[in-house]
Amino acid sequence: MTTPLPERAGRRCHNVLNSIAATLYFSPDLGRELADIGIEDSNGAYFATRAAAMGAVGPGTVTATFYNFRHELIAEHVPAVWQVASPETVLAARTRAVDATLRRLLGEDVIASKELAEAADLALRAAEACGRSARPLYAAHADLPVPDAPHLALYHAATLLREHRGDGHLAVLLDAELDPVEALVSHTATGRGMTPKWALGTRGWSRGDWEAAVARLRERGLLDAEGELTDAGTALRKDIEARTDRLDRAPYEHLGAAGVERLTELAKELLMTAFAAGAFPEGMIGKG
Repeated sequence: MTTPLPERAGRRCHNVLNSIAATLYFSPDLGRELADIGIEDSNGAYFATRAAAMGAVGPGTVTATFYNFRHELIAEHVPAVWQVASPETVLAARTRAVDATLRRLLGEDVIASKELAEAADLALRAAEACGRSARPLYAAHADLPVPDAPHLALYHAATLLREHRGDGHLAVLLDAELDPVEALVSHTATGRGMTPKWALGTRGWSRGDWEAAVARLRERGLLDAEGELTDAGTALRKDIEARTDRLDRAPYEHLGAAGVERLTELAKELLMTAFAAGAFPEGMIGKG
């Protein structure tokens, strides 16, 4: 008989792995690798890097699967980016960037450690229970081969688990009737998301778009006059995460309570090492 998972254990494990996967998108190594294949714009690099597993898709597919980016921003780069470099070329550059990023952030001793190899094995085992149905970004990445090197395998598994939860999360946001900007505004108001400055600087929305979303959320009673979440808004955001947990429970139940605890422990150590090495820019997270 398996031991039931503690409440939110899967979410905590995912959050750490998600942060490890996100290191790539703030890495100068990715910029260099993409520039070497002709993709120099940072937005184009992000869209290509994350969407490449789906093939040479158009802007509609990227907008649908990325959710909170302005479609017009995506359409400035997709599908034109595939004329510069094919998805296969982008994926190869991404792998080189992951290798360089993790070696730089973690150091060669950690890369070669038995603990990192153990974390990779546990994360891959969890990902065995992910499902492809109605999860396009996960399913596309699940068709990619698992790298042999443990640090690359760990990154691959972290990406699978990141996209699996993310695909489910979008379904929950739709059911909660939060459009892309409303989702950003309400998440920012929790203090756990990107700051408005970061969101506006990376997602393509204008200040007017942001303020209009704030007004709509106020009309629904989810934000107060100061832009803070009301009790109803806090309850909605908590419900969104709880429902996302439910849709994402399979990989962590498959791994089991002891495995999830161990993977979380190992991944936290890796993440703290990456943080100390400057993996993320200052001032990105919070309400400021």
